[in-house]
This record gives sequence, C-alpha cells and structure tokens, in this order.
Amino acid sequence: MSTGTPAIGRPRAFDEETVLARAAEVFWRHGYEGASLSALTGAMGINRPSLYATFGSKEELFQRAFARYHERQAAVARAALDQPTAYASVEAFLRSSADGLTAGDHPAGCLSIQGGLACSPENARISQVLAAGRAATEAALRERLTRAAREGDLPAGVDPQALARFVMALSEGHAVHAAAGASREELQASVDIALRVVALTPPGRP
Repeated sequence: MSTGTPAIGRPRAFDEETVLARAAEVFWRHGYEGASLSALTGAMGINRPSLYATFGSKEELFQRAFARYHERQAAVARAALDQPTAYASVEAFLRSSADGLTAGDHPAGCLSIQGGLACSPENARISQVLAAGRAATEAALRERLTRAAREGDLPAGVDPQALARFVMALSEGHAVHAAAGASREELQASVDIALRVVALTPPGRP
C-alpha cells in the first residue's frame, strides 16, 4: 500500500565531470586500446558496475570524455579565431595550441592524437570520432580564413582551405612532438617560422 510519499532517487556517489576528467587523462596517457578497465575505474574512483550503469560501455565513456575535452578545446580555438585579422587569428591559434600541448596540468600532447589515431578494426569508431573532432576544428579555421579572403585580409593567391590544412598539420605535428618531450619554447619557435612561411604580414609590418 502506498503511503503517498514519492520515492527519492539515490544520489550519485560521484561527480560526473570529475570522473570524466580522470577518464580522459587515462585515455590520454594510454590511448583507447591501452586504457584498461582497471586503470579507468581506479583513476575514476568507481567500480565497474557504476561505470557501466552511468556510461554504458568503455566506448561510450571515451566518447563522453572526448566530447568534454573537445568542447573545451573548441572554446580556445573560437577565442583565437575571433581575432580581428587573419594573421592574428592564425598566430593566436598556433600559440594557444603550443601552450596547451605543453601545459603542466595534463599529459603532454593532445587527447585527439594520443587517444586513438591508430586503432584495430573493431575500434575503428574511436579513430572516426577523433578524426571528426579534428575536422571540425579545421572547418572553423577554413571558415575564418575564407572570410578573411573575402575581406581582402589574405595575401593574393593564398588558398584559405590549403592554409587551414597547413595550420592544422602544424598543430597536430606539435602534438606528436610535445608528447615526445618537446618544450613550449621549442614549439613556439616553430610557430615563429610558420608565421613567416605563410607570409601573413599584419598591417604596419614590412
């Protein structure tokens, strides 16, 4: 017989944002395939039943953790691309990327690269998710540079799509080097050269 008192759901024993951040770090350090369930649950501070009940599977956990990571990275990219000129936007994008790849509060490099650039066929969806994230960032770059071309803010003959691909290739290459131990100063030195190579001379500079 009902007492008329509504059932009270059991509160979660953990904060999802916190455990997703911890899971992301495990995937970041070990890659999707190298991240064992024991390593994940140990870092997250939860047991396997809680992991499956909340996230469904290891793959769904990865996708949730990567979506959280990518949204934060996208916010940094949007801020960089909001600069008033193409030169300033590319410089801000590359410099903020170099800073992020070598920040001390997470593993060096980029989850998008270390997470699963190469996966076995049964985990091909992971590589696809990561590729889609990188493609979205490149599309944002391409859109910004296309607008710059329309506004006459790119040197004559510069292809916005090719330039966006070049900038992304450099950023992704920096991720590999950062994971191998390259310093922030070394990455920023590469940015200095890249800005000269693309010849995006800002107003007032020779």
